[in-house]
Amino acid sequence: MRQKIESYLGLARKAGKLLAGYNKCLDAIERGKIKLLIISEDVSENSMKKMIKLAESKKTKYRIYGQSEETGHITGNPGRGIFGITDNNFAEAVIKEIDQKEFEKKEVF
Repeated sequence: MRQKIESYLGLARKAGKLLAGYNKCLDAIERGKIKLLIISEDVSENSMKKMIKLAESKKTKYRIYGQSEETGHITGNPGRGIFGITDNNFAEAVIKEIDQKEFEKKEVF
């Protein structure tokens, strides 16, 4: 599962459909460009709250996934913990994989 998510993120980056960083994503959400917001689990509580609140107010889908070191490395943006996917197909594929991973995590006793 994790490998598929990483592949989709890498492909989105190569296709120019991935934004990285708080300010870029903030601006893109406000303009309605982001189809999926990905927030790393270890971003600051304040940043997470602000981004989730904005995403919900603009009806932008979001998921909390991974650690910023990992996702930053995968996407070629070290030190970043907030990412936006601007393509519907990539967004839907990543949502499907993240949700499947979360579902499987809950089934383990």
